[in-house]
Amino acid sequence: MKEMKKILNAGLLCFLLINLIGCNTKNSTKTITEKYQCPMHCEGDKTYDQPGKCGVCKMDLQLLAMNTKKEGEISELSIYNLPSKWTNQNNEEIQLKALKGDVLVMVMIYTSCQTACPRLVADMRGIEEQIPADKKDKVTLVFVSIDPETDTPQRLKEFAKENQMDSEKWVFLRGSEGDTREFSAVLAVNYKKISPMDFSHSNIISVFDQEGELAYQQEGLGVNNKETVSKIIELVN
Repeated sequence: MKEMKKILNAGLLCFLLINLIGCNTKNSTKTITEKYQCPMHCEGDKTYDQPGKCGVCKMDLQLLAMNTKKEGEISELSIYNLPSKWTNQNNEEIQLKALKGDVLVMVMIYTSCQTACPRLVADMRGIEEQIPADKKDKVTLVFVSIDPETDTPQRLKEFAKENQMDSEKWVFLRGSEGDTREFSAVLAVNYKKISPMDFSHSNIISVFDQEGELAYQQEGLGVNNKETVSKIIELVN
């Protein structure tokens, strides 16, 4: 995947709003069919006729005609709506919304990995190195462990130091198995334990804007990250 499609289908939203207004005229006898959708678009643009919960991330389905954001509110498409709690490499408990305000560059790994993960770490380092110095303080680079049992805060701290990523702009997170699975579904990252120490997993780096909305994804190992860096700089500006 070189670039993900826009999370919110603006055309569809406008179409629904226009039809809603048209149906409210006194001469109209049309029945409005409400449509609901996962705010994280876990199933793409799939809609439902009834309210409920997303079968993937378990968040409440949102009424499309009400999918607008008021000033100061968190967008319904933002990861900052997720109630999950995480522990960072400093053994501090945080929620994702604590990262609000920065552009986030995020990847899911596990520290004992000897194959793909070291290359993903190198890719993250390569991306960070290309961000202009005057913009670095507006970007946070986040690693989320898919092996929370092994990746304790102490281990994450050691890993950060081993990879010279122990500044405050590098954040390492671990959560419960349930929260990790939920978040991986949001990022479209698949992972599976294949041995006591090893996982197979997707290799995806995700970029979120300052409001926590998914803006771009880079898939693969050692790929040209020019477009990823360009998107980060665009968002910072």
